[in-house]
Amino acid sequence: MEGGTVSLKEYKEKRDFKKTPEPAGGGANGGAAKQSLLYVIQKHRATQLHYDFRLELHGVLLSWAVPKGPSPDPSVKRLAMRVEDHPLDYASFEGVIPEGEYGGGTVMVWDTGTWEPDGPLSHDPDAALAKGDFKFKLFGKKLHGSWVLVRTRGFGSTADRSWLLIKHRDQYASTRDITADEPRSILTKRLLVDIARDGGGDVEKAATGDPAPAGKSKGKSKVQSNATSKTKSKAKARK
Repeated sequence: MEGGTVSLKEYKEKRDFKKTPEPAGGGANGGAAKQSLLYVIQKHRATQLHYDFRLELHGVLLSWAVPKGPSPDPSVKRLAMRVEDHPLDYASFEGVIPEGEYGGGTVMVWDTGTWEPDGPLSHDPDAALAKGDFKFKLFGKKLHGSWVLVRTRGFGSTADRSWLLIKHRDQYASTRDITADEPRSILTKRLLVDIARDGGGDVEKAATGDPAPAGKSKGKSKVQSNATSKTKSKAKARK
């Protein structure tokens, strides 16, 4: 597996760093001398809400987009689409990517920590990835224990990018909906709507990625409800 500058070529080609606050990345092999490897999940409300699952290897962040987010329930298999490698300094990126740019929307650091290879090929994670049976342990703030990414059959151009993220049965397995129970940033304790508001992003769009407030339907966020109320009030005032 290639690392560093070569594997970041696709990442850099997709972004205009004069417009987006995302890090350009230096491409250094930062993982070579480290004893622990970085793990991060970024909650990203772009065109659709998804969770970007990232593991450090060879000086970059291997990345998968998980539409429904991780589940600690071993019976739940979550689709994970392999995307371009990201630079290591992307792990701390939390903010707003301008609309119209690649991935435009609000980004939250949902979980972070370290990871280590697991299973029979723990001595050779490259071989595990090539085999499509990538086992690892997470030592995060929210996610823990043994997991696996299993390559599955995709369709068309995504045939080699489709994986399943699955929790192994261990003491950390549970049936709780962790994305709903713990929706806030692990760094700043903010919701997506807070990050969008602070960063000048689309607040209403970001709010759709947060849990619905108590008493509100999932189809309409608090921000949307407030906007609707203001519109009705203006209409009454004109009568």
